Amino acid sequence: MSNSDTSLRSAHPAFEAVRQQTIDSLNIRVEHYEHKKTGAVHYHLASDNAENVFLVALRTVPHDSTGVAHILEHTALCGSEHFPVRDPFFMMLRRSLNTFMNAFTSSDWTAYPFASQNRKDFNNLLQVYLDAVFFSRLDPLDFAQEGHRVEFSEPENPNSDLVFKGVVFNEMKGAMSSISSTLWSTLCEHIFPTSTYHYNSGGDPQRIPDLTYTQLQAFYRSHYHPTNAIFMTFGDIEASAHQSVFEEKALRHFESLSEKIQVQPEQRLTQPKRVQSAYCFDENDTTDHKTHLVIGWMLGESSDLKQLLEAQLLSSVLLDNGASPLQHALETTELGRAPSPLCGLEDSMRELVFCCGVEGSESEHVDAFEDMVLAVLERVAREGVSQQRLEAVLHQLELHQREVTGDGYPFGLQLILQALGCATHYSDPIAVLDLEPVIAELQQKIQDPDYIRQLAGRLLLDNPHRVTLVMTPDTELSARRMAQETARLADIKAGMNEAQRSATVQLATDLSARQAQVDDDSILPKVELSDVPATLPEPTFKQTEVHGMPFTTYGQGTNGIVYQQCTAPLPALSEEHMQILPLYTNILTDMGLGKHSYMDVQERQAATVGSIAGFVSMRGHADDEQHVNGNFTLSSKALLRNAHEQAQLMSDTLHQVKFSETTRIRDLVNQQRARRDQSITGNGHSLAMTAACAGMSPLAMLHHRQSGLAGIRQLRILDDSLADDKRLEAFALEVKGLHESIISTPMQFLVIAEDDKVSEVARDISTLWPEVARGPEYPRLQMSRIREQRGEIWLTNTQVNFCARAYPTVAERHPDAAALTVLGGFLRNGFLHRAIREQGGAYGGGASHDSGIAAFRFYSYRDPRIVETLQDFDASLAWLLDTPHDNQSLEEAILGVIGSMDKPSSPAGEAKQHFHNRLFGRNHETRQRFRENILNVTLDDLRRVTETYLRPDHASTAVVTNSGQLDATTSIREALNLTVQQL
Repeated sequence: MSNSDTSLRSAHPAFEAVRQQTIDSLNIRVEHYEHKKTGAVHYHLASDNAENVFLVALRTVPHDSTGVAHILEHTALCGSEHFPVRDPFFMMLRRSLNTFMNAFTSSDWTAYPFASQNRKDFNNLLQVYLDAVFFSRLDPLDFAQEGHRVEFSEPENPNSDLVFKGVVFNEMKGAMSSISSTLWSTLCEHIFPTSTYHYNSGGDPQRIPDLTYTQLQAFYRSHYHPTNAIFMTFGDIEASAHQSVFEEKALRHFESLSEKIQVQPEQRLTQPKRVQSAYCFDENDTTDHKTHLVIGWMLGESSDLKQLLEAQLLSSVLLDNGASPLQHALETTELGRAPSPLCGLEDSMRELVFCCGVEGSESEHVDAFEDMVLAVLERVAREGVSQQRLEAVLHQLELHQREVTGDGYPFGLQLILQALGCATHYSDPIAVLDLEPVIAELQQKIQDPDYIRQLAGRLLLDNPHRVTLVMTPDTELSARRMAQETARLADIKAGMNEAQRSATVQLATDLSARQAQVDDDSILPKVELSDVPATLPEPTFKQTEVHGMPFTTYGQGTNGIVYQQCTAPLPALSEEHMQILPLYTNILTDMGLGKHSYMDVQERQAATVGSIAGFVSMRGHADDEQHVNGNFTLSSKALLRNAHEQAQLMSDTLHQVKFSETTRIRDLVNQQRARRDQSITGNGHSLAMTAACAGMSPLAMLHHRQSGLAGIRQLRILDDSLADDKRLEAFALEVKGLHESIISTPMQFLVIAEDDKVSEVARDISTLWPEVARGPEYPRLQMSRIREQRGEIWLTNTQVNFCARAYPTVAERHPDAAALTVLGGFLRNGFLHRAIREQGGAYGGGASHDSGIAAFRFYSYRDPRIVETLQDFDASLAWLLDTPHDNQSLEEAILGVIGSMDKPSSPAGEAKQHFHNRLFGRNHETRQRFRENILNVTLDDLRRVTETYLRPDHASTAVVTNSGQLDATTSIREALNLTVQQL
């Protein structure tokens, strides 16, 4: 239920109150205001939540692919009128207790959000953000650093070759190494022939160098104005308090802007079109079965709630799970290996886009693929779908509306981002938050059997605005693009006169000097260690035995959702079973149960729970990283009214699962392979760190073999082998054997629900687990000790590099663990950010300590360099030991660690984290003691642990790059004894 009120709480005099609406299902009151002078809008989501969120968004509508909006997002944060320091954004990151702090460039808006639980911190960040957005200095040197520039490969030698540099330039080279990004960018280019979505808002690396500083300034003046701004806030600070700051720090300095920035509606295609394009394929592998086939339709307006919900309903009916008609066809067709990563509804732009496709195909299959998809749609338009499926889709919508999230982004920020699209297009963002009335309306409409049939016809079958994309691998495209870039740079150099060559040298000199300058950071506000709360609150829980079974219950504000988990310790497992654990947990909840097929079970899941999934968690012992414990968990969430059926489904999943549907197993392995392959370029720094750390502990090695680069390679081998039916049958038996080993160990249960319901839920569901909790003694998990140096260079499909270096250290309870944890932030803040991002041009770089595997890791992300970055890792240690440091730098590093530790989760996430920490011997007192140790770290501690543990002769190195870098890395490979690994 929701209600609309005309009486708003008092607004600031500069603002006019428009309306408010209470949304009971979200426990918020949405208040809408407009600034009288400029027309800026302010939506305040009033909530009894101390994690306050701020976001200011600007409608940004680029008309080319130079990345102007993206580069402006970066450059705006590099110094402003009242905070004229070189890098206030990153400086505030380390002077803050923020729970979130970032900036985003979308296809038609740019947003600057942050969140904090500390009022002083919130006010500090608000001042800096407002000044950055509305009074940015836009220094030309920052444009050169963050956007693009040409520089001589030897900066002071005008006879050396020119190179392109720039943070966004390299970021987008990395982003466009992702096949899914290339697919989406190419599809949009053709689905949107005339509007802003035709262009790559992040920037095409081939077009980014076309952007001039003058164009950047003009875009800033026309777009970064309060008339074009959307202010959104969430939390327990009054709207008028926010508005007072908005007015004082920014809005009073502006008049209304006459120009209205908006996305123009796209011209509709009168007939479907087909497009063929290519993507870079740099792997040392065959191009067979590497083509992507995707069909995209442009639908109605995303800001029209009726059109949005109808499109979501149809998309869910078609694609929600393996039993959905279109998803089933995509998963089981012989025309491709797996469904495309683009499958689904994209609702972030003015017009909605629905996509489906397959990967691992061939271009000659495109006719058959189109016929298959259209045949499925025709069947739905002719026969409809069952009432049960429609009810299940609405059930999922209802659960999504109720759930209080916040384990990734803060809950308030998720709500704000959900509403931002409508506000961007001058529509009602409140309606898109209040879905209950629309769900009730859809509930009535689906009673008519013709409703879904007509939707399938109107939105898809009879819609001529359809584009089929055939994306083929090209093994020479990267080389051609590199040759074009080299030729372009050669032409630029050939056209330079003496003055221009001197100016290029001077730019590099000036930029280097600017990057090295020490700004007066005292002009920036900050929180101090005295602002840090002394203790952390501990969730309240109860441990009981219900019908002889161990239950842990948490009464949390879950808004009518019940979370259940059953957990069992991992027994001793063979090496083969350890290797397939991630596949087992992925397969378990996608199989048939008893007499029912996997498709029947998918329907049952959709009608009963919001999700059900198995996972394995493993940690090194708090005193000894060589001793590893592990648990298997089956987890689900459901509406309170379905808690009994939820538990029954979980019990059946563990005790009636059948692994005889081997074709389904093969499809699931194939899909897992596709997902893992797609994740490489977006997750390259983590994969590099995992490879570098593999010799530090048994768990580190297992991570590398299961989910790291070695695991991806092994998964490819396994997937190829399952084409043989006998091997497939044998693999199914391996999975079954692993399952039987896991469920033979004693289980315990976790229930999280509203405080007045949780005990009742636990009693009710305990009747469904008669014999599970007790079992015979079982052999305990054991893993061989390991501590070895490693060096590897991995070759894959990427235009940028990811570098990592790791050192063996100590486990969590060791006295030095706290200092090593603080050291990571200290090195990042004081040296690595400047050397790797600002000077080196990588999108990111840093260092951290992982006490679970006892390893200290350096990393770079989307990096144009390799050798120099590895040298920078070493140079950071010399900087720490040889340079005098002040206590403020130490305090900033400590604040970063504390902010991360104190970051709130969702109500359910907080309880789950507490429960699993205790399973691994890390109770609240352990966490509190480690937090106190962090607060007590000294500069001498940092120097001591650096000298003790980060010794060059103990370092392990891993690099993720492409085959074109082999010659350039010959000397470093020989010096560090790096072995080449082909993914």
